[in-house]
Amino acid sequence: QVQLVESGGGLVQPGGSLRLSCTASGTIFVISTMGWFRQALGKQRELVATVTSGGSTNYPDSVKGRFIISRDNAKNTLYLQMNSLKPEDTAVYYCNSGTGRWTWGQGTQVTVSS
Repeated sequence: QVQLVESGGGLVQPGGSLRLSCTASGTIFVISTMGWFRQALGKQRELVATVTSGGSTNYPDSVKGRFIISRDNAKNTLYLQMNSLKPEDTAVYYCNSGTGRWTWGQGTQVTVSS
């Protein structure tokens, strides 16, 4: 069973930046497409970025050009660089496989507010 631990969230003003990290247990991380998801209060969880084992990335239009997903396979760690943050980016952020098939971690809260 893969264990996921997210960190790096916090309170940031609109236009600011944050970098999230996710560490994953197990060797399956290296061969898996990984994703960052978010869930705002009262809304469904949504996918905001994916990265394949080879480094190809994909983003929905809502974050394209602002968010950058990356991975360090040697450290079993996934990152999400978030720039030009908006209030609508406020949510709990989670990492998982690209299809969300593993047990969810506790996530990390990101709040964008002045």
